[in-house]
Amino acid sequence: MKDSPDDRIADPWGARTPYAPGAPWPVRTDLHLADGVTEDDVERWVQSASILHSNGDAMDIAVREGRIVGVRGRAGDRVNRGRLGPKDLYGWQANHSADRLTRPLVRENGRLVETDWGTAMDRVAARSTRLLDERGPGSIAFYTSGQLFLEEYYTLSVLAHAGIGTNHLDGNTRLCTATAAEALKETFGSDGQPGSYEDIDHADTIALFGHNMAETQTVLWMRMLDRLEGSDPPRLICVDPRFTPVARRAEVHLAPRPGTNVALLNALLHEIIRTGRTDRAYLEAHTVGFEELAARVEHCTPRWAADICDVPVAGIERAAEILGTARRLLSTVLQGVYQSHQASAAAVQVNNLHLIRGMLGRPGCGLLQMNGQPTAQNTRECGADGDLPGFRNWQNEQHITELAELWNVDPERIPHYGPPTHALQIFRYAEQGSVRMLWITGTNPAVSLPELARIRSILAQERLFVVVQDLFLTETAQLADVVLPAATWGEKTGTFTNADRTVHLSEKAVEPPGEARPDLDIFLDYAARMGFTDKDGGALIGWHDPESAFAAWQRCSAGRPCDYTGLGYDKLRGASGIQWPCTADAPDGTPRLYTDGFDHAHPDRCESYGKDMVTGATVTPVEYRSLNPDGKAVIKAAEYLPPHEDRSAGFPLQLITGRTVYHFHTRTKTGRAPELNAAAPDVWAEISPAEAARQGLADGDLVDVTTPRGAVRARLRTTAIRDGVVFVPFHYGYWDTPAGHRPPDGSPGRAANETTITDWDPLSKQPLFKTAAARITLAARRGTPETAAPTHDAGSGT
Repeated sequence: MKDSPDDRIADPWGARTPYAPGAPWPVRTDLHLADGVTEDDVERWVQSASILHSNGDAMDIAVREGRIVGVRGRAGDRVNRGRLGPKDLYGWQANHSADRLTRPLVRENGRLVETDWGTAMDRVAARSTRLLDERGPGSIAFYTSGQLFLEEYYTLSVLAHAGIGTNHLDGNTRLCTATAAEALKETFGSDGQPGSYEDIDHADTIALFGHNMAETQTVLWMRMLDRLEGSDPPRLICVDPRFTPVARRAEVHLAPRPGTNVALLNALLHEIIRTGRTDRAYLEAHTVGFEELAARVEHCTPRWAADICDVPVAGIERAAEILGTARRLLSTVLQGVYQSHQASAAAVQVNNLHLIRGMLGRPGCGLLQMNGQPTAQNTRECGADGDLPGFRNWQNEQHITELAELWNVDPERIPHYGPPTHALQIFRYAEQGSVRMLWITGTNPAVSLPELARIRSILAQERLFVVVQDLFLTETAQLADVVLPAATWGEKTGTFTNADRTVHLSEKAVEPPGEARPDLDIFLDYAARMGFTDKDGGALIGWHDPESAFAAWQRCSAGRPCDYTGLGYDKLRGASGIQWPCTADAPDGTPRLYTDGFDHAHPDRCESYGKDMVTGATVTPVEYRSLNPDGKAVIKAAEYLPPHEDRSAGFPLQLITGRTVYHFHTRTKTGRAPELNAAAPDVWAEISPAEAARQGLADGDLVDVTTPRGAVRARLRTTAIRDGVVFVPFHYGYWDTPAGHRPPDGSPGRAANETTITDWDPLSKQPLFKTAAARITLAARRGTPETAAPTHDAGSGT
């Protein structure tokens, strides 16, 4: 069947195609073309997949007269079976926005002016060379995106680790998926999602922890809705402080007080253990650490957790009963856990739920520590996000030797004296002055990082040389010394991997505008200008285009958990995406990991030896080998600890930030798609009706949401949300203001991150965007002209 996108703003999920457990998900092909264009007008359809969320929806790009004129879903793909979400259907229009960057810019006399590529790149290379000579590799840092291609991440990783020799390389994936990676490493010894999207087809119970799938992965929610509408639907549990579309379909909805996820999960574990619903044979054969967990949660009764979380005892008991009696359990986790207090500890407890029930490695028994960005998995695989390529362990000398041999450099050239530097520490080093050059690719930290007044002051320092590589003159690019115009999705070729390890090929459909270049070409140009060589004097980076870069990555991935050796461009062309590992022994990919043990957890092979669950201190190789000599899954208990910042008389509310279905990150692309922008053009704040009544506020009032760090001004919506909580979407930056400039520091702006705290999880180093103490005050009654009220919205993601 086909589904028209005409109402896909009002109804983001489209028509239902119900199906029964174990049956294949029916095909539904979604299509959207520019006004006046028909399918007969399309000259070429070019293979690709979504770059505006982590689901990896496969699509074809419609091309006419050298321009993108629409998209359609790929009916044969395993991920979406032809379906597309609102951002898929409309977001491509940003490619042709009139304000695309088309020439490099350099700062002269305080102003950014156009220049040629040679001048811009010479300036970047000259500053790099000078800093290496005067201050060493630690003076240069890279901060990248979750939206580039695998080939680009791997090139950047080699360039930074073995070319510059810096440990300061991270991505904005630190803001959304660092905890996913950390939780997987803590439990299974290595990154890599155990489950598959196809587990939705088989599960009899689905639990979503802090994951508003309906808006963050709309097509995955379509799959779940179709199961819920079919025969023998799964039971659904939702943990979220907001009454989201997911919560409205759940059999049990638990809305805990923000920052109390560990207490809630410990109570669920307590009940499952108390009622004897554990798989003792599985625990004995495949895990270590169960006895410590049982002892830790022995006192964590539903009554104990109810007092901390402020949820009904009966709700906790009912959820535990459903989880404990499930025959095929699928769990997903996202930002409601990852961006909150004790993020990694909470995510690991979800892993523990599956381990104590033996719910892994079988159809329907899945675990998805979800990603928020489309190519976040690639940053982690390729070592562009604070890890080493191929899920190698920085504490394992043999792993460093392998990389050194692969790149033909001395092992000492690859920095492994300590853990790779996480994003907020990179900005701290820049603030202190040890980092003097920061190269930012495809991301907008002047809107997306916490405590924005501080971030802006860091980026504006005279001593910090800032390079920004992007599509538009974002808030961050405005502060740069050099701006490099990049090509984007549809304008270059490469591969990327979604949240269930599915690799897709995205082909070049049209030329980039003006002089914009693919990110891969920019990195290769920089490496050539820097003269990076291996130990024999040859070029450090020997590839020259996407396909040869992919071949280099295949060699790096060989034998590692994310093995790509069985993949290739020809294999991916015209076909469905394929899940890694894909090898000669598994030529069609691997639907699920850990079907027969946990080989990657062995001390010789693991990506990480783990960390202390309270302090984040690194576990030593000797300690890990003593704990887990045979390489089993590690069950790690966690004690609930109160949030670092809590409510007070002056700040009686808890602020949580999140997403809306219509926008991605800082609206760099989606804000330039007319339908998406019109659906949610301006920031808003949500509180409960009871909270609004207590403060004498009403829908449509203009309010200031204030924390100890700053304020955001927004229109008020009263919605079904916990009393005492205020929600603000984080997408909106000062560039969206009618005057086109940022309000003075200290005055209310439109960016939620004016208010958020500089704090992070001790294990994953992921910033905490859901823990701030806040107050809300009236700025003006509804009907005032200061800010236009948002139009229809289907709810907002956590």
